[in-house]
Amino acid sequence: SWMRSNAFDETLKLQESSDYSEAEVLPDSFPSAPAEPLPEFLLEPEDAFIVKNRPVQLRCRASPATQIYFKCNGEWVNQNDHVTRESLDQLTGLVVREVDISVSRTQVEELFGLEDYWCQCVAWSSAGTTKSNRAYVRIAYLRKNFEQEPLGREVRLEQEVLLQCRPPEGMPAAEVDWLKNEDVIDPSQDSNFLITIDHDLIIKQARLSDTANYTCVARNVVARRRSSTATLIVYVSGGWSSWTEWSECNARCGRGWQRRTRSCTNPAPLNGGIFCEGPPVQRVTCTTLCPVDGGWTEWAKWSACGTECTHWRSRECQAPPPINGGKHCSGSMMESKNCTEGLCARSKLFFFLNFLALSPGMGVAVYTGLVVALLLTVVMALGVGVLAYRRRCRHLHGDITDSSSALTAAFHPGNYKPPRQDNPLHPSAPPDLTATAGAFRGPLFSLPQGINDSPHKIHMTTSPLLDPLPSLKIKVYNSSTLSSLELPADMGIGDGEILSLKSVGTVGREREFHSHTLSREPGLSTSATLGHLGGRLTIPNTGVSLLVPPGTIPQGKFYEMYLIINKWDKTTLPSEGSQTVLSPVVSCGPSSMLLNRPVVLTLPHCAQLDTPTPDWTLTLKTQTHQGAWEEVLTVGEETLSSPCYLQLEEECCHVLMEQLGTYGLVGQSCPPRPACKRLQLALFAPRAPCLSLDYSLRIYCIHDTPHALKEVLDLERSLGGVLLEDPKPLSFKDSYHNLRLSIHDIPHNHWRSKLLAKYQEIPFYHIWSGSQRPLHCTFSLERASLAVSQLACKICVRQVEGEGQIFQLHTDIQETLPPHSPLPSGSTCLPSSQVGPYAFRLPDSIRQKICASLDAPSARGCDWRLLARSLGFDRYLNYFATKPSPTGVLLDLWEACHQGDADLVSLATALEEMGKSEVLVVMTTDGDC
Repeated sequence: SWMRSNAFDETLKLQESSDYSEAEVLPDSFPSAPAEPLPEFLLEPEDAFIVKNRPVQLRCRASPATQIYFKCNGEWVNQNDHVTRESLDQLTGLVVREVDISVSRTQVEELFGLEDYWCQCVAWSSAGTTKSNRAYVRIAYLRKNFEQEPLGREVRLEQEVLLQCRPPEGMPAAEVDWLKNEDVIDPSQDSNFLITIDHDLIIKQARLSDTANYTCVARNVVARRRSSTATLIVYVSGGWSSWTEWSECNARCGRGWQRRTRSCTNPAPLNGGIFCEGPPVQRVTCTTLCPVDGGWTEWAKWSACGTECTHWRSRECQAPPPINGGKHCSGSMMESKNCTEGLCARSKLFFFLNFLALSPGMGVAVYTGLVVALLLTVVMALGVGVLAYRRRCRHLHGDITDSSSALTAAFHPGNYKPPRQDNPLHPSAPPDLTATAGAFRGPLFSLPQGINDSPHKIHMTTSPLLDPLPSLKIKVYNSSTLSSLELPADMGIGDGEILSLKSVGTVGREREFHSHTLSREPGLSTSATLGHLGGRLTIPNTGVSLLVPPGTIPQGKFYEMYLIINKWDKTTLPSEGSQTVLSPVVSCGPSSMLLNRPVVLTLPHCAQLDTPTPDWTLTLKTQTHQGAWEEVLTVGEETLSSPCYLQLEEECCHVLMEQLGTYGLVGQSCPPRPACKRLQLALFAPRAPCLSLDYSLRIYCIHDTPHALKEVLDLERSLGGVLLEDPKPLSFKDSYHNLRLSIHDIPHNHWRSKLLAKYQEIPFYHIWSGSQRPLHCTFSLERASLAVSQLACKICVRQVEGEGQIFQLHTDIQETLPPHSPLPSGSTCLPSSQVGPYAFRLPDSIRQKICASLDAPSARGCDWRLLARSLGFDRYLNYFATKPSPTGVLLDLWEACHQGDADLVSLATALEEMGKSEVLVVMTTDGDC
């Protein structure tokens, strides 16, 4: 066999040499026949896996081909191991050769070295040789044991659940499915499930129906492995229902009890959930006052004898009075009787009534006459009232018809009536409507009309409709809608018709447009036109920037993007309750653009984070189009539904987001320790020489952020002030104590303070809420004479029962002070906008190779997750796991965090610790690491 193989190799070498020698002798072309082309592979060998002991077949096909053979691992396969078939292409007439070989498990196992077993097909024609791609043959396997199996858990309702699974090592790599009660989970059918690229199962919000047995299944061409079953129990802790009403007191008289109840059914505990804490019954004491029945007092004395020959006496139900539901006295309160024993003379009225009583027929006639006379009087009064009302209505109707002709559905000059000269509501001449009558083509606006109302009438209201009409100016064009209108300044807004005119005009639309326009002031905004290559927007010396990674904007599209710091007097604050504003409010846009990947917004903050335990509850908020603030996320409480990720550093934060808009960071103390804000104290004095006896010093209390210091420096520059020394830091505690400022050691022989009190204070709430910016106190001094030029004193600033700072001042007020404007910490002289590759420290070629190396999950965990831990971005890995390229998002965040000092060394160190030597070689070659 060895001799035959060597003879075969020699034959191939002679054939190749003869081909080359003939090519040197033969002419370039034959006039009778065209030159035969190089072989072209119609079928190339493909990668294959040997399952158990079954050999694999490799096949290739080429045309035109005089010979075709396989070469495996650099050596020619024995001719006898080839199965060759020859045919003729009907279309081209060229010879087509096809060859098969078989590769066994033994051949693959006998290969020593790092490279896998490979085979390649070589075809010959009179024009030369052609080689196919390499086909790799590997032995397929799948280990039995999972590297990590899912674990059973008990979770509360609507909690996020993570079930981890690392499949066994295998060749080819195993594919993973998740089973829920033996049914395959399909995230496209149920959006509450998410399978990450690391094969972990995430349940976004646990439901009662998610209580089940979960199994991780790994499979490849060799075998199928099942992990142990993890039982997930979703429990519901009980909640109390509302209290019932208090029952009636159980004692009808005296001391007793009242009770009310509640049940643990809102919701009821399920699946082992915790029962409600607290009592289901409450009892309170009650006292019911006993009822007391009323009693009569003694009769009073008889009254004097009256004209009716009677006298009377009374009594009251006050002995005792009825209380607490007791019964009232029974019987009459008054008693009367004849006081003359029949001897008293009766009055004329008594005799008249007595006469009527004795003559029944005559009494009825008298009563009837009285009733008829009364009815006639009423009818006559009604008639007079109706006539007066109709006359008044006719008088007003003429006025309304005349004055409202400018507002009717159409102008008719023939129907115009001059107003009554005696009408006090129209002392002036009527308006000239001839100019508008000719140009009018349709209804100006509609008013609600009754069924019987004339179309030229305006409904009566309580507002003075008739007075403003002569001064109303209406411009009407050839359209059916109102194009513009002018209203007098003295017209009341309570008039219903005037409000109707305003609603259809263009003034309202213009006002709405201007209300949504953002003011871009110099030094507080920047903008640039960005496309697919991305870029970076930076507001110099403020610490605010926006990183737009490559690929964020779709290919071929360009947007005018902007970044604006909103001034405090032109925006509503995002804080509420005990929250405090920690960062500037920043707008980035346009807010309507769609992003293919997250952008990174960098905001400076003034929260003190150097304590070993967390003292802050930090919340990122966004402002809606209506101006209201909504919570985006709370740091440490992120879920899969959180639209952003916030990377927190000591002096700034970086927000990964996919929706542009207006954002701000707020915080509040996390009990039991009070949180602290980092403040700066800046001392300013007049820059120009002092020519008067008065002299003032101003101390500002601002946030310890570059933007806040820049704002104060700009303000004092406009006022002619200068910073005397570098700002001093101050830790301001959430303790409800004010900030106290006082001046000491003034040379009283030459200076005196105009401050009547010993100190000044800035209220705690003004500093903590951030609503008053910038805050400052002024110390007004007066020198004894113009000859005094030196000032030396101390200014003490401290929080009551807290920390403080002392300024030692020595200055000559007669000299022009030099400007002292230190660059805020953390800021660099970066351009306001960088477009394309120049905005990024990491070249795109290196970025792509790092992503290709780390995006795929690794069985040993040496992938993007380890990179996130090395860079300190591992607070919530599920955010990155949901992205198409987790490594790419991590590198974008790294670019934002190292904006001024992104020198690749920190990234190279992290990759070296991970053992990614092949990526380090690329970084060393392509970068400047």
